[in-house]
Amino acid sequence: MRNAIPVLTVLVVLVGLWWAAVAPMNIRPALDLAERGGAVIVPEGSVQRREVSVWTLMLKNSSHVSAGYDLKRPRLPTPAQVGQEIWKTTGAMVLKGRTWSKRSLIYHSWITLQSTLWGFLLGTSLGILGAVAITYSRVTSMSLMPWAIISQTIPIVALAPMIIVVANQVGVEGRGVPKAIISAYLCYFPVLVSMVKGLNSPKPAELDLLKTYNASGTQSFWKLRLPASLPYFFTSLKVGVAAALVGTIVGELPTGAISGLGARILIGDQFGTPLAIWSALFLAAILAGLLVTFVDTMQRVTLRKMGFRA
Repeated sequence: MRNAIPVLTVLVVLVGLWWAAVAPMNIRPALDLAERGGAVIVPEGSVQRREVSVWTLMLKNSSHVSAGYDLKRPRLPTPAQVGQEIWKTTGAMVLKGRTWSKRSLIYHSWITLQSTLWGFLLGTSLGILGAVAITYSRVTSMSLMPWAIISQTIPIVALAPMIIVVANQVGVEGRGVPKAIISAYLCYFPVLVSMVKGLNSPKPAELDLLKTYNASGTQSFWKLRLPASLPYFFTSLKVGVAAALVGTIVGELPTGAISGLGARILIGDQFGTPLAIWSALFLAAILAGLLVTFVDTMQRVTLRKMGFRA
């Protein structure tokens, strides 16, 4: 409960700011609709209102401010509208027996989750292998680490179409593999950096002690370096799994996909349905929260069994 109160406080503040922002964001379309319905608006005409600030429009047309909270296609939907849209595309679909309908966000979340998990597995594996190589080889450390850092300066939105084109050229069919590669690209770097730090965390005295026991390099790795790196490893996994989800969603945008949360965001933008965009964004946030919570649970269980303090 002590940890939940600060989180809930921040949540309440964010929802309050969101609710307050709805009125100025939606006042222009609300006034346009009211004017078409015969209401007297100051100033008259949507063209003239473009030159007037939203605050002035709200002040001069205060009786129409509340209409901005009930638009069918708002520029900024209210939290209640987003919640209703999420229920309509998740819980209501389940009750109707249409859980895996292409209009269900559960179906689209599952499509995105599959590529996320494959990308997360690939990125984590590459990060661990790279960290081991850097730890045990000075040449690899001097050559690989700078390139790993440089790779993160390339914008993912620019890299994603290139990966998709190359995948198509080499005969990789389907959109799942390119999305997994993009996901792995964002995932491997935090794992690599954290594992390098973790594998090098044992003190020289601890390494010297194993040498006095005539332990081999392999034994030192399994008995000392790897256990010492686990707190760093799980921390990197929390960052990596969230980054992998972002990579998958970004990878869905330029592929022309019709399934996945990224595809729902793109379709919502193309057809001018902000509620579809916001509901997909919230489902992505919920999915990320569940993944991070799962990794956190694994961390607590694993470290507790190994004798680490919680």
